[in-house]
Amino acid sequence: MRRLLPVLALALATTIAADAWSSPTGAPGPTCGSIIVPGGQFTWRPQRVVLGVVSAPPAYIPQTVSSGESLWRYWSKAGIVIRANSRPVLVSVPRAWRGRAAISWGDARIASALVFPSCPPSSSLGNWNPYSGGFYLRSRAACIPLVFRVGERTATVRFGVGKRCR
Repeated sequence: MRRLLPVLALALATTIAADAWSSPTGAPGPTCGSIIVPGGQFTWRPQRVVLGVVSAPPAYIPQTVSSGESLWRYWSKAGIVIRANSRPVLVSVPRAWRGRAAISWGDARIASALVFPSCPPSSSLGNWNPYSGGFYLRSRAACIPLVFRVGERTATVRFGVGKRCR
């Protein structure tokens, strides 16, 4: 039994770590059912590809509008596209920015972190799945960093929302 305890402890720790990654601190995420399907003649090519599996919004998103939310007064529409059948993708607002910006894509609620699940291809975009959504802000404009994580790889990407950033 004493030899079995370390093995059980390791198995439990591995399971807990895997659960934490799939839903970090209970991070919500869009479902595969919220992938949008463009209609008609539509052509698209991935741009600003992050970690090989995310086609991130552009570096400059010019327009913000009133969101009607009391906490997050402004919203800027910016879709995101995730490669089909990829590993889950965590997108998060760094802790220092969580009082100033939030995100939401697909059917996920406004949050500081979202996990995109691995989904099969479901649109005319080939192996890419698009989600509508964007950025929520407390001020009309900001230079927002987002952290993308796929497996053990991470990348921080900046977005000028309502203003150009360096």
